[in-house]
Amino acid sequence: MSAIIEVKYFNSFWLKKAVPSTTPANNFIPVWPGLPWNPSEYPAFPFGDSAAMVFNSATPKCHWYLEEARIKGGYNNTNVAFGVRAYTVDKNVDKRGMSSGLIFSGLYNSKTGYNRTNVFSIGENITKEANPAAGTIQKLYAEDSNLLIFQENKVNKALINKNTIYSGDQGAAETSSISVIGQIVPYLGEYGISKNPESFAIYGYRKYFTDKNRSAVLRLSRDGITEISSYGMRDYFRDSLAAISDEWERQVFEWTAIGAPATGVTIFQFSTDDNCCDIPLGAAIEFFNAGAPPTTTSATLVDLDCSGLYPVATISTDLVLENKKGYFVVYTKGKATGGWDIHNQNYVLSIQKNPRFISTASSSFNTSSFDESVNGWTSFYSYKPEFVGSLKNKFYSLIESEIYEHYDITTVNNRGKFYGATTSAESSITFIFNPNPSVTKNFNTVSYEGSNGWQVDYFKSDVQQTDPDIPFTTPYTYGNANEYQDVTNSVKSYNEGEYQDGGITYYAGFNRKENRYVARLVSASVARPGEVIFGSQVSGIKGYFSTVKVSTDTTTQPGGLKELFAVASNYVISSY
Repeated sequence: MSAIIEVKYFNSFWLKKAVPSTTPANNFIPVWPGLPWNPSEYPAFPFGDSAAMVFNSATPKCHWYLEEARIKGGYNNTNVAFGVRAYTVDKNVDKRGMSSGLIFSGLYNSKTGYNRTNVFSIGENITKEANPAAGTIQKLYAEDSNLLIFQENKVNKALINKNTIYSGDQGAAETSSISVIGQIVPYLGEYGISKNPESFAIYGYRKYFTDKNRSAVLRLSRDGITEISSYGMRDYFRDSLAAISDEWERQVFEWTAIGAPATGVTIFQFSTDDNCCDIPLGAAIEFFNAGAPPTTTSATLVDLDCSGLYPVATISTDLVLENKKGYFVVYTKGKATGGWDIHNQNYVLSIQKNPRFISTASSSFNTSSFDESVNGWTSFYSYKPEFVGSLKNKFYSLIESEIYEHYDITTVNNRGKFYGATTSAESSITFIFNPNPSVTKNFNTVSYEGSNGWQVDYFKSDVQQTDPDIPFTTPYTYGNANEYQDVTNSVKSYNEGEYQDGGITYYAGFNRKENRYVARLVSASVARPGEVIFGSQVSGIKGYFSTVKVSTDTTTQPGGLKELFAVASNYVISSY
């Protein structure tokens, strides 16, 4: 069979003939005679004249195919040479993990249209290896002409060195050096970011992050790495960071099947609430029944209804449960999420043992903030965010796929309301009064400067010991010492403590004197052995130091502005 093909005089073509395989097992796959290097990797062109374009005739047919030899078919364009083609498959599937290394592609210039970001030439030096002994690379951050490399146990910087000169408008480039990432230089100090890159935050030239392996919160600035957790909070962060795990932990919830399952869908109900309304939809889960032997299957949570007493969930699975009992299994691990609060100029860090959908109890997380102006940790917060960060001049946090703006004062009396709450949460500050540390004192009064609406939750002294009830015996066996602690009654706020008697207004808590709120301390201490006067008969408490917690009340302008400038206590030196 012959064919006449009209082509332009300046183009070159290859004329190839494809014939079908005569082996029925190969489903008449076309082969290319004379090309032993293909055969299965070469494109399989369709055969036959039917609509299905599948060759299945007992009489084999052949087809001629034309292959363009010049790029875009243009006159005098680059000609495709003989040799290896782009569709050649490299069967060398060996791979090498570079968990502590970097690999980079070609250059990109949007102005000239030069784009080689999809080019990873094995003939060029396109890899850079950090010290593998320092662990895997967890975080990269480009800062000016440096690339910051955060490994588990080390922090490095590398010069971003693109010595490239672009010439012309067609994207041509001349490079005096193929080095894109220069020499890697480690920062002083054996610190890293562990496996918590989510703790990273930046403001200006300061970077903040945590090192769980060393129980440290760190700041990287122009003077190197500083351990900011040592500013009065070393023990706190040592215990908090040690409580989170890098490994996935298995969490199990009991379910009860309800209703008749549809095809591919089974409906379940939690036996208890357990905060399960916060479980993210679409999560891959493990589900197994309570029968014997147990049956396990993979499933996906597609819907969750929390409008009733117990959450009801729809799961994509065909599993038939025995005894209509089952268990919902998720895998979680702890994290330390950090961000910059641009409103207060603080680094906010939330150390969480598990996600919000497992628990929102205060024992499951610690959220605090670091203030550069005082070089210390200033506040604890009662919210458990999934992510925090700032955009322009606003501070945001993410909870359950929702974004919330903090410090929103556009709505009147909106302070202290977090994540859709209708009532304001309590704000509190805890002080320690410790003047003349080695002198026993009697604390008689408490006062503060600020707005109306503050109350004293407790005012208590240090723990004191008395002689044991059981005397020592031979050989030197002592009984347990008794421990006592002086405490006072709570002090009501100015408004909540107001009452009238005989037409005269009195204040059972704070009273206002010259724009300062003052109150006396009434003891609520337990009687000690041999003590004659105790409890409410005594004014104030005795001790070396005292701890006081001041908080906002619930009735004085809820959600309104309440300022607190100073808290003080009047004391005298104890005479006995």
